[in-house]
Amino acid sequence: VNLGKVLAVAFAVICIGASFGGGNTFQVVQSMGAVKAVIPSLEGRELIYGTLMAIAVGVVILGGIKRIGKVAARLVPFMVLLYGGCALVILFTHAAQVPEAVVLIFRDAFTGAAVAGGVLGAVISTGVRRAAFSNEAGMGTEAMAHGAAKTKEPIREGLVAMLGPMIDTLIVCTITGLIILSTGVWESTGDSPNGVLLTAEAFKKGIPVAGPYLLLVCVLCFSFSSMIGFSYYVTKCGMFLFGPSARIPMILFYLAGIVVSAIVELGDIINFLDIMFGMMAVPTILSTLLLSPRVMARAREYFAALGQAQ
Repeated sequence: VNLGKVLAVAFAVICIGASFGGGNTFQVVQSMGAVKAVIPSLEGRELIYGTLMAIAVGVVILGGIKRIGKVAARLVPFMVLLYGGCALVILFTHAAQVPEAVVLIFRDAFTGAAVAGGVLGAVISTGVRRAAFSNEAGMGTEAMAHGAAKTKEPIREGLVAMLGPMIDTLIVCTITGLIILSTGVWESTGDSPNGVLLTAEAFKKGIPVAGPYLLLVCVLCFSFSSMIGFSYYVTKCGMFLFGPSARIPMILFYLAGIVVSAIVELGDIINFLDIMFGMMAVPTILSTLLLSPRVMARAREYFAALGQAQ
């Protein structure tokens, strides 16, 4: 039995499920929540929103990887700069509360009631699950996108890929946590607040009037770019399993999922995502261990050549 092929098939099957959950369902539900928070009159019109989003995504992904890349290359930098700029404004206007927020993060994570009540393990587990979905590090999905890049230096492309988790988790997620804590909205939103709605409250308090609308633009850009990105994973895995003729059926199935996702409950999606992303990591990690000697050999050659060039 070819172990590599077995791992590839297992990954493709699981990735299709994870991409449907994370690529369309979760993104539609989260972005729809942000839209309704800013425009309450849209309550009850979820199917219309899902249909319009499916049409927009379809226009992009039917053009293939080149069109997906061009759209993402414009959306992502704009989204990061807009979100980062707004967040920095909020942190600047609440600068006095930022040190206290940082202390609160470390104090509640490692001391006090969390440890005494045995909750620390659950907190870390939840953090790992959310981080895995947030930046997909170690899941294997980004390898498909970076594998499509035209480059003569695969090690350099790998180094570029490593910037994604750093920007997403270490910078964007940390800033988000700080604005939620420094504005104090976390204290008045209940025990289990929806993430995007909690962030919307922080933007509303930190940037009155314009804040929710600016966040809405960021959320829509993020959701749209995520949906077109995950669509590539779905079609890539589908074509690997069923051949090139599976591309259009997989795309149509994915777009139909966007429409249906508009009326799905968020809690069910989170549970499904945790299972799929956890399972997807298994063949990826095994493959990483098997291929690591080759990767390290190429990395040593690359850095040696780079050192000689300098």
